[in-house]
Amino acid sequence: MRCWLLSLILLTAFPTIAYDRITGAHFASRSEVIAQHGMAATSQPLATQVALDILKKGGSAVDAAIAANAMLGLVEPTGSGIGGDLFAIVWDAKTQQLYGLNASGRSPKSLTLAHLHSLGLDYLPPYGPLPVSVPGAVDGWFELHGKFGKLPMTKLLQPAIDYAEQGFPVSELVAYYMQRSAPRLSEYPGFAQVFMPNGKMPAKGELFKNPALASTYRQVAQGGRDAFYKGDIAVSIAAFMKQHGGFLSYEDLASHTSEWIKPVSTNYRGYDVWELPPNGQGIAALQILNILEPYDIAAMGLDSPEYVHLFVEAKKLAFEDRAKYYADPAFNQIPVAGLIAKSYANERAKLINPRRASQRLDAGNPALYHGDTIYLTTADKDGNMVSLIQSNYRGMGSGMTTPELGFVLQDRGQLFSLQEGHFNSYAPGKRPFHTIIPAFVTKEGKPWLSYGVMGGATQPQMHAQILVNMIDFGMNLQEAGDAPRILHTGSSQPTGEQMTDGGHVSLENGFSAGTRRTLLQMGHTLKEESGPYGGYQAIMRDLATGVYYGASESRKDGQAAGY
Repeated sequence: MRCWLLSLILLTAFPTIAYDRITGAHFASRSEVIAQHGMAATSQPLATQVALDILKKGGSAVDAAIAANAMLGLVEPTGSGIGGDLFAIVWDAKTQQLYGLNASGRSPKSLTLAHLHSLGLDYLPPYGPLPVSVPGAVDGWFELHGKFGKLPMTKLLQPAIDYAEQGFPVSELVAYYMQRSAPRLSEYPGFAQVFMPNGKMPAKGELFKNPALASTYRQVAQGGRDAFYKGDIAVSIAAFMKQHGGFLSYEDLASHTSEWIKPVSTNYRGYDVWELPPNGQGIAALQILNILEPYDIAAMGLDSPEYVHLFVEAKKLAFEDRAKYYADPAFNQIPVAGLIAKSYANERAKLINPRRASQRLDAGNPALYHGDTIYLTTADKDGNMVSLIQSNYRGMGSGMTTPELGFVLQDRGQLFSLQEGHFNSYAPGKRPFHTIIPAFVTKEGKPWLSYGVMGGATQPQMHAQILVNMIDFGMNLQEAGDAPRILHTGSSQPTGEQMTDGGHVSLENGFSAGTRRTLLQMGHTLKEESGPYGGYQAIMRDLATGVYYGASESRKDGQAAGY
């Protein structure tokens, strides 16, 4: 009897929901990581440890980022690899400036829109040879290294080479996504030979080796970027693509260049938020924040139908512009200044009905106003910080895998539109619309936050939500990533599809039944989804002490660590 009474007292004395021991947030998963001399946050613990080792050997934040990215191409091929593209934002402590790098590749020069139409296509297929564009990641590494690197490339790639030759135990989430990729991609040339050597994908904890990738990394480390774009690797890729009906040629690879670009920003409640301009989608986050800023979001609260409705409607407006205007600026005059102008956001916000979900929207006229991926971030003892994102697109890419090279070629070209006259319409030698975006935040001209959230169209939505969580709701760096997320799908797309029914809203666990019920009454269609809600990594610098804070995605295999 006494035991029963004691249990009853304990149950009534304490809440049944687990709360964070300090902040009281029920969604908090763990504490922030805090360190003085350096920090790395990646989606795989092995990659994080490689980055830290490079920092401890005197490497720069860029050196650590390159080493981690190479490692991720091995241990997380479901989201990255040197067959894909890369974007980065770098804070350089010496010059006290931000630098942006667009290392995305272009479409094959021998493939035309007319030919695609002659095949009877309304859109580029997601797999096979047709959506393959030039892989830009390796050139991105060498551009970053040439400007900000300290250690030789041979040292940066050696850890990944060793793991590729000796093997590594596959983590749970990567094993899951590799096994999901097998039915679709195993039919494409070379894929099974590299990733399914025993006839199946590796299971969780199983050792996996990729000696072909080790050989490729070694050639790149010793021969530089030309070994990839003008040497034997380029010859192998071109011959492989020609053999299997592809259009990517040696000339396409040999003529590839990355581009240093100036990040663009908007100010959100005293914080300057920086993104890269198109062909990426980063400025959609800035557009969303501009629309949200006039509202008292802190008073609304995270779990409120008012906030969720406002956020979703702001996203819809930004994404209509994304569908129409975001494309390769070498082929179109993109009205970036107008799109991210506060005055433009104020006009667009007038289209939001505070009580009703919109079903169909059109893009605005910004000319009238002037104003599955990996993400990693690193920081070093000198105050340099790197925000880097890299991807194959659609997880493991096109499926086209040159066996002797050990990596999949990306299918980023699928994001072109085949509509004549569209900003993002396919053309030879053109960069497609890109989903992968790094982000950075400064305050009063000083570096404050390097962060990103991988995951297709999820990314700008989560970029905005992370900052709202921190700035409006007062969450710390880890809580801002742990908090339940809002995901809207079904907006118009840069490939030409139009939103006609308002799309769908997915809410993670943590939003109340009352909020969900009110949203339904407002005309929103709720859709239960397990994702993709994105994969978050972040490093924040205390502007007073210089101490780094790190956070990593609790929904994935990620790790933040410092020293």
